[in-house]
Amino acid sequence: MSGRHEKEKGVNVQVLLRCRPFSEEELRNNAPQVVTCNDYQREVAVSQSIAGKHIDRVFTFDKVFGPSAQQKDLYEQAVIPIVNEVLEGFNCTIFAYGQTGTGKTYTMEEWAQWRIASRSRCHSRAVQQIFDTLESQNAEYSVKVTFLELYNEEITDLLAPEEISRSALDDKQKKQLPLMEDGKGGVLVRGLEEEIGRAREAGEINKSLLTLGRVINALVEHLGHIPYRDSKLTRLLRDSLGGRTKTCIIATVSPAVHCLEETLSTLDYAHRAKNIKNKPEVNQKMMKSTLIKDLYGEIERLKAECYAAREKNGVYIPKERYYQEESERKAMADQIEQMGVLLENHQKQFEELQEKYDSQVRQCSDLSSKLDATQKNLNHTSRLLASTEEELKRVQYALKERDFIISEQRKAENALTHQACVLRSDLEKSLQDNASLFYKIDREDKLNASNRSVVNSFQAELAQQISSLCNTVATSMSQQNEHLQCIETLCHSFLDTHQKAVLDLKKKVMASKALYISHIEAVQNVVRLHKSSSNASLEEISSLTSSNVQSIEEFLDGEAVEANSIFDELQGTLSTQQGELALFARDLRQRFHVSMEKTRGISEFTHGFLHNLLEESRKLENHATIAEETQMKSIAEFQKAYEEQSKSDAEKLIADMTNLVSKHIRRQKELVDARLVDLRETAIGNKVSLDGHVSSMEGITTEAKRKWEEFSMEAENDAKDSAVFAAAKHCRMELLLQQCVSTAETASKHWKRTHDSVNEMGGTHVSAMLSLVKNASDSNQQHDSEVCSARDAVEEDVGKSSENMLHHLDSVSDQERGCISEVLGTVKAHADTLKILDEDHSGQAASIEQKALNTFQQRYMDYEPTGNTPTRSEPEIPSKGSIESLRAMPMEALLDEFREIIHMIHLK
Repeated sequence: MSGRHEKEKGVNVQVLLRCRPFSEEELRNNAPQVVTCNDYQREVAVSQSIAGKHIDRVFTFDKVFGPSAQQKDLYEQAVIPIVNEVLEGFNCTIFAYGQTGTGKTYTMEEWAQWRIASRSRCHSRAVQQIFDTLESQNAEYSVKVTFLELYNEEITDLLAPEEISRSALDDKQKKQLPLMEDGKGGVLVRGLEEEIGRAREAGEINKSLLTLGRVINALVEHLGHIPYRDSKLTRLLRDSLGGRTKTCIIATVSPAVHCLEETLSTLDYAHRAKNIKNKPEVNQKMMKSTLIKDLYGEIERLKAECYAAREKNGVYIPKERYYQEESERKAMADQIEQMGVLLENHQKQFEELQEKYDSQVRQCSDLSSKLDATQKNLNHTSRLLASTEEELKRVQYALKERDFIISEQRKAENALTHQACVLRSDLEKSLQDNASLFYKIDREDKLNASNRSVVNSFQAELAQQISSLCNTVATSMSQQNEHLQCIETLCHSFLDTHQKAVLDLKKKVMASKALYISHIEAVQNVVRLHKSSSNASLEEISSLTSSNVQSIEEFLDGEAVEANSIFDELQGTLSTQQGELALFARDLRQRFHVSMEKTRGISEFTHGFLHNLLEESRKLENHATIAEETQMKSIAEFQKAYEEQSKSDAEKLIADMTNLVSKHIRRQKELVDARLVDLRETAIGNKVSLDGHVSSMEGITTEAKRKWEEFSMEAENDAKDSAVFAAAKHCRMELLLQQCVSTAETASKHWKRTHDSVNEMGGTHVSAMLSLVKNASDSNQQHDSEVCSARDAVEEDVGKSSENMLHHLDSVSDQERGCISEVLGTVKAHADTLKILDEDHSGQAASIEQKALNTFQQRYMDYEPTGNTPTRSEPEIPSKGSIESLRAMPMEALLDEFREIIHMIHLK
């Protein structure tokens, strides 16, 4: 009955799984492993990530062979039992299923390069085992081999040479495609033909695999229609899937991550195929020799009967059989006579025995009734004894089970109590960690608020300093413009004064020249008058000589005094001009020095301000970096500690308490992780934004600092150049004035020499008059000529001196005008430069202030609460006494309570 029931129930298809090792290319690329094999538990675990979560899928098979399994292990554990069942008369099927390159051919087929004893494949080993077993039994056997190829839904017998040759001949006789003259058409057609062939091959393979999957699903779900006829593969496997054959499927997979989808598909196919049930039957076949012997016997018997029927002499049986039956009949008649005599004797004995028998029967009936009653009692007692023994065994087994269950429950109760205590301590620790977490979050909020206040104060100070800098620069610009205007006014006034002085000096020089010439003409006229009257009044001349000489001396002294006063006034004017020029140069130098000092002060103040601003921005960046690193480090440490604590808590939980506490811990972990991620993203965003703003401020500040340094250097260089140029022009003007003074001194000395010579000539004339009165008439002409020559010489010297003086005055005036125009041009260029600098400084200050405003008010973002942060709560923690009170009472107390309850029930 059990064998018939097992036969009707069926046998599941045996499914084995084999995972190949990593290939050399996968080892070089360090491909991750996603398949883990457990040979002892016959499990395969596949790791995959779905929506960022790590999920392991576990499949159980009849046998599992990992990457380290050898071909010998697979054959000994899986194939040898199937070969033995084949030798017992069962039909068996082994086929491999899996992705290309996972080891199907390596497992099943035999190739020349694999012909090693330790690496032989299933086909060769199975055939070798079959022949070895049959030869060891010394039995007659016959072997039939079929080697088929299924390709593109076409079955080819690979062991039929005529078919292969015919197919090869058909391939050779295929008409080649015509090629175009340029060759391009043929290439296109050949490529199209190959592509169509590959597409057809892929389609047929997909069709066969889909049909195989539908057949497996239909067999597992016990559907009425199984689609075996939809593909030739399922037709060949019809008896192996749901038929009378014992089937073994070897599923091959790859452990690499790039084959994950095909691996999961293979495992799903194989796992579904485990539920297919076959109903194998033993094939019975008689030996050929026995069958031939039975057939020969039957043939001889039939021949004898046919011969007797053809002869028709008597009964239609053979003579030997007839004689045999006659002899048997005579023997039987003798035996009947003997038996008749014996029957009579026996009849008499029978009657006697019948009487005894009747009495014995009566006794036996009484004994039988007693025996029956006793047997019934015995049977009943035996049944009671058997049932009692069975009940005793069951009760003893139940008692053992109860004792074992009670002991295990006590162990579990103690473990649960201990675990509850541990969970209570862990829960207290988690509450402490949560409190520290909330405290840390409060400190971070305070730190963010303080950072925001620092940023706001820095923004206000920055705006105030920028405004003060702008005011200082504007004041400096206005003062420099005023200085430049003063310089320009002084230059214009000095030029006007100098021009007026030069004109006055020219007028005085011309007047002195005209006066001197008129005096010389007067002297000449006097001399001529004296000459005309000398002949008539020599005595009068001699008497009047002294008076004339005295008058000439007086006249010359008067003219000399007037000329000296003119020359002194000219020298005084030139010295005054020289002093005013030196004072102007000194004043200009002082004003340039003051302007340089103020510009240098402004430059140093601006440079210091920009340096301080750069240092403050770097300090702010360092502070933000340190705060961000501290925050990220604290978040990472807290997250690590919390994950370790959660992991240790989750590993310690059991049974029903696991779900509740793990859900609570998971919810807390998710909320804390979300809060930490928000904090980390906010900190990173603030850090990035602040770094960008600080870097932009540093760039702007550095650029402004560089431009201000360049402007300071240019202004200082311009001031130095202006100072050097003014000093050079001042030296040139002093040199010209000195030349004018030297020229005036030369003219004065010449006038003095003339005056002395005239005085000397007067004295000589007086002395000559006294000694040469007689020769007066002779010497008058000579004296007249000498006076004329002296007059011409004096006029020529005075004219040259006047022209040289006027020429020097004109050149000095031109040089002064050129110097003043250059100074005014320099002042104007400096004013334009200051104006451009003021505009650039105002624009850069406005840009810095605007960028700082944008940075601190728009781009610098504070953390905004999302509302998803869990509120601080204080869960109720059970005390150790309440946990201990949950223990069960001792066994004696429970038994006493149970007995009291049973006693009360019986009393009721």
